[in-house]
Amino acid sequence: MSAEAETERGAHVAGHVTFLVGVAPDAHSQVAARFAALRAQNSGGRVALLHVVQPPDFQHWAAVGDLMREETKAEAMRLLQDIADEVVKVTATQPRLHVREGRIGDEILKHVADDPTIDLRVVGAAPPDQGHGSLVSWLAGQLAGQLHIPLVVVPGNLTDRQLQDLT
Repeated sequence: MSAEAETERGAHVAGHVTFLVGVAPDAHSQVAARFAALRAQNSGGRVALLHVVQPPDFQHWAAVGDLMREETKAEAMRLLQDIADEVVKVTATQPRLHVREGRIGDEILKHVADDPTIDLRVVGAAPPDQGHGSLVSWLAGQLAGQLHIPLVVVPGNLTDRQLQDLT
């Protein structure tokens, strides 16, 4: 069986690394996705993109909550597809796209547990002057000890040249 067929079935194939990139609507997520795409291209690996959405707070009417949930998921898929288009330009392969709903840490752990083909978790870090380091700090401090795969933190202010040099 080919390496691609094995990967599609869910079994890990030695030498074929799948990079799971956490995606949010920010520039450092795009840098992390580009890093993963370049690494995948240079190593024969694959990219998977994950966006976790928070459940809607509005619970008074079920129909309204359902509509809000569907709109949020559609927006998440647009975000994932925009970043996937950039990954395809680098790797010439479509990344796997995943949207999960819930608490971000819980959903990351569940996703990694549910998908044995994920080998590395990639997250983009906001530059220090943006003051958005809470997720990366939490990932490094809490989640990393529960993950059974490496956590790669990519500085969100790397240039394309720096990314190419690193990958």
